[in-house]
Amino acid sequence: MDWNSLKRWSAAPFRGGWLRRRPPRINLALQGGGSHGAFTWGVLDKLLEEGYRFEGISGASAGAMNSAALACGWQQGGADGARETLERLWRTVSDQSTLSPMRASPLEHLFHGWNRDYSPGFLFLSGLTQMASPYQFNPTGYNPLLGIVEKVIDFDALRRRGSPRLFIALTNVHSGRLELRRNDAITPQVLAASACLPLLFHAVQLDGAAYWDGGYTGNPALYPLIFECKSPDLLLIQLTPAQRDEVPRKVPEIMDRITEINFHSTVMRELQLLALLSKHHGLGRDLYLHRVDTRDATKHLGRASRVNTDWEFLSHLRDTGRDYAGEWLERYGRSVGRRSTAHFEDGA
Repeated sequence: MDWNSLKRWSAAPFRGGWLRRRPPRINLALQGGGSHGAFTWGVLDKLLEEGYRFEGISGASAGAMNSAALACGWQQGGADGARETLERLWRTVSDQSTLSPMRASPLEHLFHGWNRDYSPGFLFLSGLTQMASPYQFNPTGYNPLLGIVEKVIDFDALRRRGSPRLFIALTNVHSGRLELRRNDAITPQVLAASACLPLLFHAVQLDGAAYWDGGYTGNPALYPLIFECKSPDLLLIQLTPAQRDEVPRKVPEIMDRITEINFHSTVMRELQLLALLSKHHGLGRDLYLHRVDTRDATKHLGRASRVNTDWEFLSHLRDTGRDYAGEWLERYGRSVGRRSTAHFEDGA
């Protein structure tokens, strides 16, 4: 190894070498987004590979599933265990839908790539949910998410000392309010509730109340990471675009943008409130905001991509997440523990 190579190796942030700085513990805020949560998997996989540790993790929907898988795997085998459990989660998601009508034929993939908006299976599902509720087309209340998390997650591990602190978002159907479940109260039903889309699944019953997707009221909730955790660094892994340059004109595009706004508005309001508090009153502690988002990676994938569970597609999103996380670490890795690399004021 020549001198220049040795210098680059030893000075690289968070990689091997004599001058290595151990990454500080950070807090994670994981948005929901259906199958797009595989992008988050990729980001987490890269962070774990680079030695990051996590104090608190707030998640909704797919973000809740990723949170539980990471924490469970960490308890069972550290960073390597967390990476293995995350992969097992998404492999199980894909395997469970092997016979799904959403699976594309080779001809569909040839003409439309990852976009499933023109898939007969998606068009049928979309039409069905507009004509009937899940209580009509799924009278038994079958929810495949329950089987997935029961197979992958060791819920006892989440309750043991040393687990990252989890904050799972749920939406109470009766009150419309955000509710959080922490490690001791997380069950398969809680994770299924956090990812319960009301047009696809029956509301999940917990302690006599009904719950829908946590993304409606907290996608994800930021305040527990600020007021219940000590780490100053908060990394938001953002799946929902905050900005769209084009004005949607077709009905599906309009509906898709309405959904994006609804699912991003909660975290945007929290960020704007934090900006005001920080500016006028101070937060009483250091707080550094960071963000990794999908940028344009999901822009042309279509509405149906959120329910596309083909393993090749999930692997593509994972690899994209890993690449984006690597770029973020290269650019901002040295700032973690020292300063913000994203702005509160712009609502992420």
